[in-house]
Amino acid sequence: MNDDTIRLVTIGRIIRRRWRLLAALALVGALAGYGTSLLFPPRYTASASVLLPGAWEERELLTQQEIATSSVVVDAAADQLHWTDVDKSGLRDQVGAKTADGNIIKISGTAETPERAQRLADQVARQFVTFAARVADNNTDPDTAAQREALQETVTQTSKRITELADAADPGQTVEGVQARTELEKLRTTLQEAISKLDQADPSARKANMVVMGSAPRPTGEAPPTRIQLVVAGALLFFLLGVVGHLTAARMSRRLRTQPEIAAALNAELLGTVDVPAERPGHRSESGGPRSGIRRLLGVDVRWDIPAPQASGDEVSRQIRYQRVCVRLRDRLPAPRRLLVLVPDGDETARLAAGRLVAEAEGEGDPALRMVGVSVSQPLVPDRGGESGALVVLSPGNWTAAELAGIAEACADAKHEVVGVVLAGMVRALPARSAGRPRNAATPLLAVGHDVKGSSG
Repeated sequence: MNDDTIRLVTIGRIIRRRWRLLAALALVGALAGYGTSLLFPPRYTASASVLLPGAWEERELLTQQEIATSSVVVDAAADQLHWTDVDKSGLRDQVGAKTADGNIIKISGTAETPERAQRLADQVARQFVTFAARVADNNTDPDTAAQREALQETVTQTSKRITELADAADPGQTVEGVQARTELEKLRTTLQEAISKLDQADPSARKANMVVMGSAPRPTGEAPPTRIQLVVAGALLFFLLGVVGHLTAARMSRRLRTQPEIAAALNAELLGTVDVPAERPGHRSESGGPRSGIRRLLGVDVRWDIPAPQASGDEVSRQIRYQRVCVRLRDRLPAPRRLLVLVPDGDETARLAAGRLVAEAEGEGDPALRMVGVSVSQPLVPDRGGESGALVVLSPGNWTAAELAGIAEACADAKHEVVGVVLAGMVRALPARSAGRPRNAATPLLAVGHDVKGSSG
């Protein structure tokens, strides 16, 4: 796992084999999200729209957006609301503003109830318009205002003079009279349009004409994050943390998986691989203790970081593998000897394989094997007595180099030579073959790093 890339098949294997644990983590996350929602009361948000007539540049709209949430506007709204349970600084955190299309600024207010949220948004919008109008009046130049009034008076007098000229110009229906009256009316219209454009171009005039577009709608739902969102987010977060935790633990794992690594850790030669059908009750950890029931309930007693058992041959091909291991043992031993078969505690696959290997050796009569369990945390091997060597049987992916080195040291302390290593792998048994069908040797479960003499069927 350390050198493998994280693939979707790996994540799928985690979900498939540890779905109970992940479901429990998701439930804990949902409860955590629910508890978080209890710490924060529900919030509601209402929005009021303010229309800014005329032509506004983007930077001017952004300036008005900042003014809408300024302390001057919010403090004035707080004075009108008279809320004693929240101060002015806290009220500023409950007010927001953003620009929208069409020169509209949406002012939002957030509160514990829909009614308070609506009142807050409406009051801030009104105070914003009032403040903008006051700023526009204060920024008006007195000389400019006087000049505009004089210009307006001049235009009014000119319009009256045009009317008098139109009435006096050839009251008959001659062509010249009609043309004169038409030209005078065009002049009056042009003057009025010029004055209108001048009024529209006046910044103080357009800012003073801001309009609140009605009362803010009363909110019907909570503002995010809602209680449901917190519960779902907590469940999803804990679920993802569970998956990431599995991947991290697998990448940090130092358990040996390949044949050369295991043989090197025990400083012994690999004698072969044997298969254990998955139908046998050896794929689960049988360790006792008060926590074993919880581990079985959550599914953590099943290894997830090993591939699914591959298809194996029939019972005859599996028996051939055990017989070949016995033959290699006899070839390595100079004379008939008795050997200890060491199985690490907790390795049920290896225990089943060792039991069958002992039975197979008894049928042949040589060598004589005796199975002994050895603890990997505090390895202790019986002293040399009737046996004069040790054969280690284990399954890959369960033990680190340090643990296997400890077993080798325990053998050396007991004056036992490690004569070989046998790897046991879980396989999926196929239906029995019909008579007359050719035999094919089973495919080894492990990927062999280098060829081992006689290890293949």
